[in-house]
Amino acid sequence: MTSQNQYDVKDLSLAEAGRKRIEWASREMPVIRLIRERFAVSKPLKNIRISACLHITSETANLALTLKAGGANVILCASNPLSTQDDAAAALVEYDIPTNAIKGEDEVTYYKHINTALDNKPQLSVDDGADLVTTLHTKRSDLISNVMGGTEETTTGIIRLRSLEKSGGLKYPIIAVNDAQTKYLFDNRYGTGQSTIDGITRATNILWAGKKVVICGYGWCGRGIALRAKGLGAQVIVTEVEPTRALEAVMDGYQVMPLIEAAKVGDIFITISGDKNVLDKAHFQVMKDGAILANSGHFNVEINIPILESLARSRRRIRPFVEEYTLNDGRHLFLLGEGRLINLAAAEGHPSCVMDMSFANQALCLKYIVANNNKLKTKVYPVPEEIDKEIARLKLQSMGIQIDSLTPEQKKYLTSWKEGT
Repeated sequence: MTSQNQYDVKDLSLAEAGRKRIEWASREMPVIRLIRERFAVSKPLKNIRISACLHITSETANLALTLKAGGANVILCASNPLSTQDDAAAALVEYDIPTNAIKGEDEVTYYKHINTALDNKPQLSVDDGADLVTTLHTKRSDLISNVMGGTEETTTGIIRLRSLEKSGGLKYPIIAVNDAQTKYLFDNRYGTGQSTIDGITRATNILWAGKKVVICGYGWCGRGIALRAKGLGAQVIVTEVEPTRALEAVMDGYQVMPLIEAAKVGDIFITISGDKNVLDKAHFQVMKDGAILANSGHFNVEINIPILESLARSRRRIRPFVEEYTLNDGRHLFLLGEGRLINLAAAEGHPSCVMDMSFANQALCLKYIVANNNKLKTKVYPVPEEIDKEIARLKLQSMGIQIDSLTPEQKKYLTSWKEGT
């Protein structure tokens, strides 16, 4: 099923709303706008086929338009069944960028869309969670000879791809966009922090002040959510399996305890670990009546939904993104957004300002892969440092902020062997 079948380009109301949404996002994406202007002149991706599996949002649309401006033949599909903004997808059709995504699609349609994107015989892949790359490696391996490289947007995808590399199964080079400082320090921390709180608030209309909020995982995304919840007056509890991160959470002023103990006292639970069955049977059995369960990790496996269903005597949708599970003992647990990314299921995802840097990394890394095609080995690479620093410089410039630079004497001092004073 292609975008042209899903969205009638004559439906001006939907497409017009999408164009306005894309234009509004562009206001907060000055770095990607500048790159688009450069690409329009230099055409670094001329005639390159790109298949991209991303959240179909107004920010992604601005990336796709930038790649197209660079001369690429771009086709999109969704990286999550609930993250698509249908108006943005409809507008992309008018921009002549095939977009295979519709909000609420089932699993069969989801993978059909991925395969449609792969029918484009990509030379570059762009992924968010590694579903496209996984499908390419397992079921469409006949197309791999066309691929010169790819990029991966998120932590979960990088974990999967590094595992594939370690096993010897990776077939082409991938740049880990998620590992760029201008990505994880801002997109993961501030973007996930704000958008997760936004999604839960929109879904429930709760007051955060005074609530006991349990953050399951204290990576950069967990740090951001904890920071925002604390700022709204919540009592934040962090659960972790890594001792250093747990220690950091303590030093940041949060209460740290085993999840089974936190399960007894928490009002809101947010999983953000990247692992599966983080919230499981033992936790559901001791949660207080009215506990709210939300996930902000990439896949809907962090909350063990099948177990939750088995413990419930009834289930009903009480609000658009809230399902009430009534357990056999009469307690009620509330699952948000089907256990999927709550910031995209119930809200609009990360603010455009931070996606500006993330997608600037995507665009420049794709250019880098094409320019260095014959030099790259089959492995997962970090974002080149010069790209990371250039994006930070451009973002500061767009904000009207100037910084100092080292004098020749200072540079020499920092790079030379020094004795004493």
